[in-house]
Amino acid sequence: MIDLDAKDGVAWLRLNRPAALNALDRSLTGALEQTLARVAAMDDVTVLVVTGRGRAFCAGNDLAEMTTLTGDEAEALATRQAALLDRFAHLPQVTIAAIDGWALGGGLMLAAAQDLRVASDRARFGLPEVTLGFNPAYGIARLLDVVAGGWACELLLTGRTIHASEALRMGLVNRVVAPPTLEASVAALAADIARAPRASLAATKEVVAAIRRGERDRSPEAYGAALRTSPEARARIRAFVERKRRASR
Repeated sequence: MIDLDAKDGVAWLRLNRPAALNALDRSLTGALEQTLARVAAMDDVTVLVVTGRGRAFCAGNDLAEMTTLTGDEAEALATRQAALLDRFAHLPQVTIAAIDGWALGGGLMLAAAQDLRVASDRARFGLPEVTLGFNPAYGIARLLDVVAGGWACELLLTGRTIHASEALRMGLVNRVVAPPTLEASVAALAADIARAPRASLAATKEVVAAIRRGERDRSPEAYGAALRTSPEARARIRAFVERKRRASR
């Protein structure tokens, strides 16, 4: 259900239920839980790209399975999926969603859980839950953090589907590219990020997450810790200063 491969500091996680538009059922949820445990332990991976095979990034929760669940079972699954999004957000790696095709419901929330989002111009986004008689099961707080409140509420309350270009205007995605160039564009972005030390990226992610949680800005402590404990940071600073010195001669 999931393909995971890594090379040169970048791992690609591909949802692999194309016939079901990569919908999140209990089996895929369990597979993602296991895969994230593996990714978190990959010390040689700096960037994780999340994408889907076929015509969808992820169509959200599997509605066919939902018709078979009791209310308690549905709540238990949604609780697991909410925790899963938190695990994505707290990975030490920088995460990028590469979105082609449908990103609906929980699929949109999965994209919002990543640090960055790049979409093809045939990507479509929506939260149709309200039109089906229920609310999104998880991810609302994170969506409100990613997208300005008015836009997020419009998505939540209308259930309408939007084009990638509108998602870009809302701030839901960072970039929109032509479909044939999506993977190459994301690979180039990932490689660019992976050139930075993994520790500095992880520290920056944690500072941002703490500020979003309403905690005080701990940037000075993280900055000081890097200079105290990271020989790589000092070496890179010295190399940068030397390059500037040579360039000014």
